[in-house]
Amino acid sequence: MSEQTPKLTITHHVAGQGGRYVAVVEGASEEGYLEWEAGGMRDGKEVWVAAHTIVPRAIGGRGVAAALVARLVADAERQDFLIRPDCSYVAKRFAENPDWARFRV
Repeated sequence: MSEQTPKLTITHHVAGQGGRYVAVVEGASEEGYLEWEAGGMRDGKEVWVAAHTIVPRAIGGRGVAAALVARLVADAERQDFLIRPDCSYVAKRFAENPDWARFRV
């Protein structure tokens, strides 16, 4: 018997000098999020500081946090910015994915 992965939608909301990636799991009222802040420039590229990743227990254990970080990294590749992983979870995901090193400050 295999568990089905829930349908997950991630949106990005820019606000002031930062923003938030918001994850919505189909059928759940809780949302997870990853917040980032502007971190200046390095080597001619913007730096986004991944500050917090929060996933409520009600939607935990479904890969929500990992999907949020993956979306941040995908956007870094597409938009050519760098990431400073101040959030311990984001730092852990970078350590587990050495191919992401080119996006890390």
